[in-house]
Amino acid sequence: MADEDVNGDSDEVQQEKSQKKVAKYDSGAADLERVTDYAEEKEISSSDGFSCALSIIGDRRNKEQAEKKAKERELLKVSIKKEDVDLIMKELEINRTRAERTLREHRGNIVEALVTLTN
Repeated sequence: MADEDVNGDSDEVQQEKSQKKVAKYDSGAADLERVTDYAEEKEISSSDGFSCALSIIGDRRNKEQAEKKAKERELLKVSIKKEDVDLIMKELEINRTRAERTLREHRGNIVEALVTLTN
């Protein structure tokens, strides 16, 4: 009777039961592994969308910068009078760069530039 368990099972029967439990848990772990592999594959495939979105954003940013540079080049082509710049600087107490830019944006029209700067 020393070889038998409290339930009356022998060591061999207990080993079979513990092996069945281990096998049951191992199959559950394998199922979980398959699910996590599937989830990881989905995450990897969805990251392609992110890289595509990032490239679109980068393209838009580059396009905006190119447009901004083109606008700056156009503004530099506009001729303005030094007296007009000095007048705006003196009357409105702003720096030369802002006065020149505003005048260039209004194609040298000092009245429109002053109206814009005072509003």
